Amino acid sequence: METGIGISADLAPYLPLDHEPNVTDDARLNQLGYKQELSRSLSAIANFSVTFSIISVITGLTTMYSTGLTFGGPVTMVYGWPIVGVLTMIVGLAMAEICSAYPTSGGLYFWSARLCGNEWGPVVSWFTGWFNIVGQWAVTTSVDFSLAQLIQVIILLSTGGKNGGGYEASKYVVIAFHGAILSMHAIINSLPISVLSFFGQLAAVWNLLGVVLLMILIPSVATERASAKFVFTHFNTDNGEGINSKVYIFVLGLLMSQYTLTGYDASAHMTEETKNADKNGPKGIISAIGISIIFGWGYLLGITFAVTDIPYLLSEDNDAGGYAIAEIFYLAFKNRYGSGVGGIICLGVIGIAIFF
Repeated sequence: METGIGISADLAPYLPLDHEPNVTDDARLNQLGYKQELSRSLSAIANFSVTFSIISVITGLTTMYSTGLTFGGPVTMVYGWPIVGVLTMIVGLAMAEICSAYPTSGGLYFWSARLCGNEWGPVVSWFTGWFNIVGQWAVTTSVDFSLAQLIQVIILLSTGGKNGGGYEASKYVVIAFHGAILSMHAIINSLPISVLSFFGQLAAVWNLLGVVLLMILIPSVATERASAKFVFTHFNTDNGEGINSKVYIFVLGLLMSQYTLTGYDASAHMTEETKNADKNGPKGIISAIGISIIFGWGYLLGITFAVTDIPYLLSEDNDAGGYAIAEIFYLAFKNRYGSGVGGIICLGVIGIAIFF
């Protein structure tokens, strides 16, 4: 009997993790009860690129920077990022090990069905599948909404800023932006895998260069910079929420890092379209997490060295309407050159990364 995803339900629930090293991709799928249906055209680089661009440190850290700044500030961000990074890598290593044994597009859904056996497999995989798909809905909606918000901020700053009579879009306009972005992404994701592979590799290059550019450019342009003592020791307790527990504040600030370091299971979901999947799928997971941790930390340090007045950056009365990182970029160029255009262009670089 075949299940809805083509898995032979009467196969033994377990297959040896130390499967033969020279078995072809198609033969490996046959061992798992699958028939090769998808076009297997992705290289190791293509697999990594899509996952790296989905994690996209420039997206998560930019859109959640205000949260990190509010709850703990520099200490939470600078030390919280590597803590979350190490824990994420532990999860990623475990997933990579399983992915090497079960390189199927079902990913976690398939793994849980097999590893839990005939008795628990159906119910556990059902819950895993639903948690996974609801998470996909949430993260897609969330990322696209953050892009709609960023577009609104770019328009606001481009028309003079909040204090200069700039255009501040209503919530209905932002929702319209959101709907348009979601529609475009639905169309793009319906294109052939060869096209998506190209977008993925372009996105990876854009994210990597964008992070390096901004982590160097912003603190270099800023006329006022924070001291190393501020960046590495200042703990912000003025969160405006009445929360006084430093431990709780620190934990809330970790949400910035946790929100960013997600999506690395994409390499597993693309294994049936990846050559040498039992090796390149796990490599995609581990390398995407590792490189994201390194460059994400550099990005955080670079931007935080341009922070000098946390309450002002978070205030809704600033030119960016309280969008902290946009205000940092805008002020860096405005104070240096008398115009914030350079900062707006930098926000455009981030906007494209979020779209990818």
